[in-house]
Amino acid sequence: MNVALITGVMGQDGSYLAEYLLKKNYIVHGVRRYSSTNVELKNLNQIKKNKNYSKKFFLHYGDVTDTSSIFSLIKKIKPNEIYNLAAQSHVLTSFQAPEYTSQVDAISQLRVIEGVRQINSRIKIYQAATSELYGNSDTKFQNEKTPFDPVSPYSAAKLYGFYISKIYRTAYKMFICNGILFNHESPRRGSSFVTKKITENIKRIANKEIDCFYLGNLNSKRDWGYAKEYVETMWLMLQQNKADDYVIATGKVYSVKDFVEEAFKYINIKIKWRGKGLKEVGYDTKTKKILIKVDPYYFRPNELDYLRGDWSKSRKLLKWKPKTNFKDLVRIMMQSEFKK
Repeated sequence: MNVALITGVMGQDGSYLAEYLLKKNYIVHGVRRYSSTNVELKNLNQIKKNKNYSKKFFLHYGDVTDTSSIFSLIKKIKPNEIYNLAAQSHVLTSFQAPEYTSQVDAISQLRVIEGVRQINSRIKIYQAATSELYGNSDTKFQNEKTPFDPVSPYSAAKLYGFYISKIYRTAYKMFICNGILFNHESPRRGSSFVTKKITENIKRIANKEIDCFYLGNLNSKRDWGYAKEYVETMWLMLQQNKADDYVIATGKVYSVKDFVEEAFKYINIKIKWRGKGLKEVGYDTKTKKILIKVDPYYFRPNELDYLRGDWSKSRKLLKWKPKTNFKDLVRIMMQSEFKK
């Protein structure tokens, strides 16, 4: 029976991946940091509710910033596959806590790889890379051959994780794959991320708890996919005969404004925009009430305006394609908000 170890199992991707692997009859071990509350466990509710899953799912206290912790878990669990998803993944926060971001997003990957190399080099490793590696690329589509140009401490740390994976893969013949996933969202997205911030605040407006909310760069364009589908590619990468790196995306791009407009449609509000720059606002076309304003606090020191993925390699080699389109993704997230 296959045994998987997932770091970052409490997060969006980690929880979906755990469910996916359990459906494939894996024994799944997740790593969680110690916390005085159990709030973060909400993403694991589906596993806890399923009696069959709960018998094959185990949580361990650990931390990717602690070498002895990682080595000890690898020795104890003896996994066939490791999915390293633990990260400080908020870009703006990486400017505010750059050293911590480097420890979690860069050096932690080295700890995992070294642990595997020293304990059992046959263990397969999935490393979570990111489309943020491309920075403000001047290409219409970014693929596995597009040059990287990171513009944040987060993407710089992930660049180290990407290349240290390739170096060990070549030097020690280890099976390590980098998944370059473009933006992927779901109801389990953290509240600090723009898509979740939008859906949560629209619900608050609908409930008359607030009059409006604030966003940063409204014109930022991203390739948005559904996280629940994207985790399948992590598993597919480790099932290939040869370790490699893959872009996972939809190939379609939408702005933050597009997301706002689509999300407001769920409560039958049509949004229009007026003004420019920091004075731009979004308003309800019926009531003329201003519902969205711009706050410079939410801008990054280095803005990243456009990311669009070319996933043709994944389509060809992994036999994978995205199923959920942009409008359906927004609807899924809005439905989840109003079910709470």
